[in-house]
Amino acid sequence: MNREALDLWSRAVEALGVAEETVRLSPDAAASRAYYAAFYGTSALFAAEGKTFARHSALEAAVHRDLVRAARWSPPLGADYTKLMKLRETGDYGGGRHVTEAEARDAIATARTILETVRKAHPADFVLGKAEP
Repeated sequence: MNREALDLWSRAVEALGVAEETVRLSPDAAASRAYYAAFYGTSALFAAEGKTFARHSALEAAVHRDLVRAARWSPPLGADYTKLMKLRETGDYGGGRHVTEAEARDAIATARTILETVRKAHPADFVLGKAEP
């Protein structure tokens, strides 16, 4: 496993833990961290396969092209990734709208599912450890 993939995985696990810890204090921040957990985890999966992406939209496109269409992820899981991305935009840039605590908790559960899916692809390398989803 390459160092970049392992670093991204570590960031994913950390972001999930932060999301869980902040959900009651700031659902907006928790939703953002849940998205970043999924973002880093998915980036780790691709980095383990030698692929990197410079933009969030490029990673999202790769999720649908290389994971969903290739039947590595289910279509609902791909849709969930996109939903997390949009919810993060609400949490970070809402323009008057805020993420509810229920939405943030759902985002955390979704991020956890994505990390579990990524971990199953590389179980020997992506260890969840103390911050285990």
